[in-house]
Amino acid sequence: MNKDIKKLTIYHGSPNIIEKPSLGAGKINNDYGQGFYCTFSPELAKEWAVGSGQDGYANIYTISEKGLAVLNLGDGNYNILNWLAILLVNRTFRMKSDIAEGAKRYVLENFLPEYNGFDVIRGYRADDSYFSFANDFLNNVITIEKLSAAMNLGNLGEQYVLMSEKAFESISFEGWKPASSEIYLPKRKMRDDEARSSYFALRTEPLDGHFMIDILREGWRNDDERLQRIIH
Repeated sequence: MNKDIKKLTIYHGSPNIIEKPSLGAGKINNDYGQGFYCTFSPELAKEWAVGSGQDGYANIYTISEKGLAVLNLGDGNYNILNWLAILLVNRTFRMKSDIAEGAKRYVLENFLPEYNGFDVIRGYRADDSYFSFANDFLNNVITIEKLSAAMNLGNLGEQYVLMSEKAFESISFEGWKPASSEIYLPKRKMRDDEARSSYFALRTEPLDGHFMIDILREGWRNDDERLQRIIH
């Protein structure tokens, strides 16, 4: 591993200043399980910080990935169904039909990567609207191509999640930036509204591509070249 790995700056939005985050304090049913969820964007961190309607903070940290096992779901070795499979383990989806139930089983059996044991996970963030996009795909409402396009709406970027004691020991607290709910709550709502509006327009486009039912019928596997052609 390169000894000259640079430190990354990451941000965690919270109602509190968190100088020393600890393993086991986060929600169990988050996207990738229990961890410390951060972003590379201070603006996004401020939006996350005011989610409860009160002022908050974008806590600032630096981290070196030297010696850490990092699962990067966006590095080209993984596809959008790998991300979805991890979500299926940790989040609760609304299965509205037998097709959706079958889809869940199929995705878990064929696309779930080994993600436990990593110190850090990098990947999409399934914010409320984005989670509903994934839910629509499983329920055969949109194609996988549209799901992939939808995940880039609203510029949420990727989240950076600390998952182990080793990762927590590798970060340093660098300070904080204030987040005013008066400013950042409307920004958060606007970002979500714009994503939903763009998604509605996307849904009304011609129905080309591959639905979940097609993936089931055609028996797609993790190495299917069609998945490699889909931007993720």
